[in-house]
Amino acid sequence: MAPLKGARSTSLRHRAEIERTAAAVSSSALARTLPGILALVLSLAAFSSRAQAPSSFADRIAALSEPGGYFDTDNLISNERSYLQVLPALRTSGAQGGAYIGVGPDQNFSYMAAVRPEIALIIDIRRDNLLLHLLFKALFELAETRSAYLALLLGRPDPRPAPDPRLASIGQIVDALDRTTATPQSLERARRGVDAAIRRTGMALSAEDFETIDRFHRRFITHGLDLRFNSLGRPPQSSYPTYRDLLLETDAAGHQAGYLAAEAAFQFVKSLQERDLVIPVVGDLAGPTALAAIGRMLAANRQSVSALYVSNVEFYLYAQGRVARFVLNLEQLPRVPQSVVIRSVFDRYRAHARTRDGSTSRMQSLTDMLRGHAEGRYRSYGQLAAEASP
Repeated sequence: MAPLKGARSTSLRHRAEIERTAAAVSSSALARTLPGILALVLSLAAFSSRAQAPSSFADRIAALSEPGGYFDTDNLISNERSYLQVLPALRTSGAQGGAYIGVGPDQNFSYMAAVRPEIALIIDIRRDNLLLHLLFKALFELAETRSAYLALLLGRPDPRPAPDPRLASIGQIVDALDRTTATPQSLERARRGVDAAIRRTGMALSAEDFETIDRFHRRFITHGLDLRFNSLGRPPQSSYPTYRDLLLETDAAGHQAGYLAAEAAFQFVKSLQERDLVIPVVGDLAGPTALAAIGRMLAANRQSVSALYVSNVEFYLYAQGRVARFVLNLEQLPRVPQSVVIRSVFDRYRAHARTRDGSTSRMQSLTDMLRGHAEGRYRSYGQLAAEASP
């Protein structure tokens, strides 16, 4: 996949502004004085700085992304039923504020709601993940409440599960949605609203991109709360949760704690989205530029990583012999002693998992993880998975 475009047109606009400013100044008597020359230099420097430091949503994505790759899943929702189990430990870890970095779809929003970062970056090798997050971004813009968000995602009328939907539990919202069916009007409203909101982002998207977003949205609409994670060419696993399961999941303390479980959590993520502070990036965690570019941006903004969610990407990096480059990329991320890594461990590595889970979620200090790699403690994925704290 080609990298996103958009930064070039912005740079051309800045260049035109520079040329107009130079012409205006040189045609005046001011240009013949020392203050005039100084004014010209400062003006050119200001425009140059703006051109070199992308600030818009689309420009940031273009500046941080690298060419996309392929992975054999659609990843519209997570297949990690255990994704919330780590939240109590995350909340007491001291990992707060700063920058959140994650991979995959909307489980990231639950981690964001716990960490309360200043900025969040979602990096994924699949450009389709960027398009999926544009769908989510549009829904956050359009919806004022959790029930409205889910109704738009599923193409249904807002069931308004309580006199004040903001006070409803996630169970009440799910029950209300189960009793609500889509109408031609609700489908039209959802699809038109999403496309219009995405166009307002300033992203340079093709007709094919909009078709992909429409296809993703219609998967949610067609399958509703019964939607499951899908691997291309492989049958679904019995342990894969439905979207309903993920919404109703609990953390290790038994509390429903996802980003749609409480209005305050939803509103926090919504505020990040509305300020263009959830930035989807096309990139490989062990790739040549994307993660390093994120590190440079954070360093320039004096921000450190609070939490890094990698799902089970490390399993594949070990199998591909690319762990060393991944570790090198991580070393370029600004961090503090409280910075943590969140991972999901599947199959034979998933010690401490609940009986019904196909995975277990674990957390580890980012500094300890990098030290372990430097000391040679993680020569295999099994060694890494065993050391991460449950």
